Amino acid sequence: MSQTRKKTSSEGETKPQTSSVNKFLRGSKAESRKENNDLKTTDSQPTNWIQKTAPSETVALLPFLPDLEELDISWNDFVGGTLHSITQQMHLVSKLKILRLGSCRLTTDDVQALGEALEMIPELVELNLSWNSKVGGNLPLILQKFQKGSKIQMLKLVDCTLTSEDGTFLGQLLPMLQSLEVLDLSINRDIGGSLNSIAQGLKSTSNLKVLKLHSCGLSQKSVKILDAAFRYLAELRKLDLSCNKDLGGGFEDSSAQLVMLKHLQVLDLHQCSLTADDVMSLTQVIPLLSNLQELDLSANKKMGNSSENLLSRLRFLPALKSLVINNCALESETFTALAETSVHLSALEVFNLSWNKCVGGNLKLLLETLKLSMSLRVLRLSSCSLVTEDVVLLASVIQTGHLAKLRKLDLSYNDSICDAGWTMFCQNVRFLKELIELDISLRPSNFRDCGQWFRHLLCAVIKLPQITEIGMKRWILPASQEEELECFDQDKKRSIHFDHGGFQ
Repeated sequence: MSQTRKKTSSEGETKPQTSSVNKFLRGSKAESRKENNDLKTTDSQPTNWIQKTAPSETVALLPFLPDLEELDISWNDFVGGTLHSITQQMHLVSKLKILRLGSCRLTTDDVQALGEALEMIPELVELNLSWNSKVGGNLPLILQKFQKGSKIQMLKLVDCTLTSEDGTFLGQLLPMLQSLEVLDLSINRDIGGSLNSIAQGLKSTSNLKVLKLHSCGLSQKSVKILDAAFRYLAELRKLDLSCNKDLGGGFEDSSAQLVMLKHLQVLDLHQCSLTADDVMSLTQVIPLLSNLQELDLSANKKMGNSSENLLSRLRFLPALKSLVINNCALESETFTALAETSVHLSALEVFNLSWNKCVGGNLKLLLETLKLSMSLRVLRLSSCSLVTEDVVLLASVIQTGHLAKLRKLDLSYNDSICDAGWTMFCQNVRFLKELIELDISLRPSNFRDCGQWFRHLLCAVIKLPQITEIGMKRWILPASQEEELECFDQDKKRSIHFDHGGFQ
């Protein structure tokens, strides 16, 4: 019997937790692997693996797989307390390169057994122990066998309840890991106290390309500590310091070395309580990161009246593909500066302005950007206080053939748009041939009957070959429109989910 449930982390992320046995075994001969140059820290598609397999079956199979390179038994509750039965067989798979044990409920005994087994797999390049709380306080037991010359390239310890002592140990270990390219210590709130040691160790990891310290209890002083290490991380491509709410104020005098990250492509500073002085300091640095492709400054509400100069200078980032600046309390002057800058961001694919009320009634400021954007794939304008005039303007831009590459459009929580505006929009949404997701949901406190525009929406959807999801929460369908939707659903050729408020 298969049973799947969801597990929610302390950060509100939802992760699948599978307690069933899912057998998947590919041949033990190594297939050619695509180079890991996309800098994503999510698990790549495996070549040779046993995924979510019960420990006893894994143990039985290992003797027959001497060339196994990838072993993934993540999200398997059965592993907890039994890992020793697997680690005792590690000498049989000495060519193993990737080992993933995320969310396996590892015990202290499991952790110790793993530490003893790691020296049997000298070719290991990736180790993922994320979401195992018993790793915290026991990290030396696992990694103490790592020696200078280790081939490890990717180390993920997300939400492992790491202690300050673990952080100190890791800092001392990092100089041994000369091949390390990805280090993810996110959601370990106690390691901020040992950041001095970690930063000192980072100075010896010159090949590091991804550093993630999301929600790690960093403080104002942490910025200065990290800033001293940045000059040694010339190859860094991704830096994530997000959700460290005590970081605010730290960039005021301590961001000069950020400019040394010449190859940086992704900078995530969302929900860091950035101050006006932080923004002023970052204004001198961010526009000089000429290779930057993704910038996330969202949920920093003090940026609203202090980011005009920073936003104006984003025009010097020609490679920028993603700009996320939602919920920053932008004011009219800062939004005007952003609108003028966005015209120059010809590579922009993701533009998120949600939860900035100043956009409402002023979407016309983005008219030239929307007309010139040949690459835009995602546009989010949720809860922007849009008015009918705004959505009519958007409809006209769409009608003239612009935004042709748009795949996701979020207009939710804009309750002031009248039925005539929605009608105009729905009549023209059919021109977005690559659209996959559309959200026009209402606020949780508001319910409205669908107007005659719903019929236009159904007619448009027929002409959108790729759309799969239409968010219409809290829009209520009267009986006549319910019948139309039921007739539409009977078309077995399409699979489109209408998420609406129900029938009336």
